[in-house]
Amino acid sequence: MNDFPLSAGITLLIVLLMFWTAYEVGMGRKRYDVKAPAVTGHPMFERAYRVQMNTLEWVVMTLPCLWVCAVFVSDAVAAGLGVVWLLGRVWYALAYRREPSSRGPGFLVGALAFGALGVAGAAGVALRLLA
Repeated sequence: MNDFPLSAGITLLIVLLMFWTAYEVGMGRKRYDVKAPAVTGHPMFERAYRVQMNTLEWVVMTLPCLWVCAVFVSDAVAAGLGVVWLLGRVWYALAYRREPSSRGPGFLVGALAFGALGVAGAAGVALRLLA
């Protein structure tokens, strides 16, 4: 695993993003008095919750694609696309918290980076199988 330091670093930054979104939900519960297990209440809490859940939904798909791309294509390509995905998700999160209707561009950047990771990874696997 010493051959993938860039992808490992991006993975850790993605974990940090997930920690930040979880922290924001926890602070939102306290700030807006939304008692667990409720997931509705104050609109600002609901925004934080949706950011966390949507990001988690995408992390589950993105991390395997990132690592398949790293192993079968290159660490640098995977990490570069991982950075784009991460920046898109941060953009999405900040925009969603400010005004939900403005979340689209950040979402699109993340979705395109995810797609590129998946396509590159699949191509790398296919080429290895055909070799």
